[in-house]
Amino acid sequence: MKLSYSAIAAALLTAISVSTYAADVTIYGKANVSVQSSDEGEGTFTEVKSNASRIGFKGTHKLSDDLTVVYKAEFQVDLDGDSDKGDSITDRNQYIGLKGNFGEVLLGKNDTVLKQSQGKVDLFSDLNGDIKNLWKGENRMADTITYKSNKFNGFQLGVTYVAEDSVDGEDATSIALMYGDKALKKSKIYAAVAVDSEMKGYDVTRFTVQGKLSGFTLGAMLQNQEQVSTGQEMDGFLASAKYSIDSWTLKAQMQTAEFDGGDDKSGVTVGADYKLAKNTKLYTFYTTFDMDSGADEDYLAAGIEYKF
Repeated sequence: MKLSYSAIAAALLTAISVSTYAADVTIYGKANVSVQSSDEGEGTFTEVKSNASRIGFKGTHKLSDDLTVVYKAEFQVDLDGDSDKGDSITDRNQYIGLKGNFGEVLLGKNDTVLKQSQGKVDLFSDLNGDIKNLWKGENRMADTITYKSNKFNGFQLGVTYVAEDSVDGEDATSIALMYGDKALKKSKIYAAVAVDSEMKGYDVTRFTVQGKLSGFTLGAMLQNQEQVSTGQEMDGFLASAKYSIDSWTLKAQMQTAEFDGGDDKSGVTVGADYKLAKNTKLYTFYTTFDMDSGADEDYLAAGIEYKF
């Protein structure tokens, strides 16, 4: 979907005006840009890269003591200015729904609950070391109905249904059972099990766990995926760790993908963040991918991230 900057501005101004009529509206965003040396198998080149920078508005509107409208409209903005085909502004999660004693129901475009179930285990999300570069399952889908239950003793059930959208289309489902707090502020551990059925041509099962131990934040994921049309399977493993010292956070992550027939892939990323303020950080990382049948890849980067 192509949108002009004036259209985005008009939408945000509309959101601000709505706030005067008892709607709770938050305008938010993230600017993340890096300078990096990249080698994707044909030699090294330098690039300035916008890493899923975004802007959006979200909010709630209380209808009664037991029912609240929730909504979000988020757009990705490519700050480097070299997006493909001029699509410098593209859709991210955009939905409306209701929240109450029954839980929450959302309609629109949204991350599947399997994608959401990763919590914060992927320490290099939106960068070259993002788990989506080796695994399937990181899907943001249109035409979705998403249900999340309220938490009960720390457990929460989530379901995503993707409508077929046409006579010849195929529907799909994603189901996740999650435990604890993804930010590890309200619980010492976060864990999840999630399953995708025929989501973009794949069946996926994913197990996720993360917790804190002796100052370290440690995480792990197991994944099995099967391509529906061919039956080819992949088994994958991911481990991540981070440790904070004053304003520094040191991070490391490794990921494997073992396919039927021996077409194995793996990736390792190490990096460090330096916090300038609560909402601003400098960072650096090095990512290397070892591919059996494809070209190996290497990325060395330094960047800045600002959240508002």
